[in-house]
Amino acid sequence: MNVLITGGTGLIGKRLTEKLLEMGFTVSHLSRSPSDSKMVKTYRWNIDKQEIDDKAIAEADFLIHLAGAGVADQRWSPARKTEIINSRTKSLELIAGRLSKIPHKIRAFSSASGIAYYGIDTKNEKISEQHSAGSDFLAKVSVDWEKAADLIQHAGIRTTKLRTGIVLTKEGGALGKMTMPVRLGIGAPLGSGQQFQSWIHIDDLCEMYIKSLLDEKMCGAYNAVAPNPVKNAELTKIAAEVLKKPLWLPNIPAWVLKLIFGEMSEIILGSSYILNQRIEQETDFIYQYSDIKSALQALTGK
Repeated sequence: MNVLITGGTGLIGKRLTEKLLEMGFTVSHLSRSPSDSKMVKTYRWNIDKQEIDDKAIAEADFLIHLAGAGVADQRWSPARKTEIINSRTKSLELIAGRLSKIPHKIRAFSSASGIAYYGIDTKNEKISEQHSAGSDFLAKVSVDWEKAADLIQHAGIRTTKLRTGIVLTKEGGALGKMTMPVRLGIGAPLGSGQQFQSWIHIDDLCEMYIKSLLDEKMCGAYNAVAPNPVKNAELTKIAAEVLKKPLWLPNIPAWVLKLIFGEMSEIILGSSYILNQRIEQETDFIYQYSDIKSALQALTGK
């Protein structure tokens, strides 16, 4: 069976591709540029011009949508905000439009989304999938993202949306940025350090995507997070312990982070205690990494 992935060359897409190939799936990517990979077939598309190779859709059994401009890659200028939203929504509108016009055999679709759907700062409230959407910029991104994903569902394809927390990976991503000060020996909690951060190991996230395709009972939105959110201060402490590095005190003040990152500092300073309620209660999914220390040890090789 063939899994078509948008954003297949990103951090999550690369690892997900590896896992699918190991399981015996055929994997293809939708990309703006050709690839020299012998294991993955790349189909061209141009979202701005609303162009896509119809063979990509016609030959796919499953579809995963990961494409989207990095939320934390640049400061949020008005133009960047538009790019962040359009890169997620216009791509799905393009696919949905083609699904209605060409024969296909896609049996399930899974789209990325974000826990920021509920708002970037939900304080210490424990948030399940039943909670309503927030009203800040990142909430709007996730809401619009999911509305675009619903276009695929309207085409009669079983659709799941994985509202993803902080993804911990070996290379780059949130973990690299959070642990870099620790690695340099100047690690310290950010802001108050009391803000909750809901996270997931990349391997667990990839397994969740695969399950969402194969488990015909899965449908709708799921919080793709590990069972145990952690406070930023605790995360910093455990990272220093795992890396055998000292902590540098006091905490880095919130105003410093706002000066450096602007509005984007909300990602670091906001508190999100997200419950994986539907995953735990409605599926038999088993986490490989359910606590932050084992996840960090696995990723750092310590």
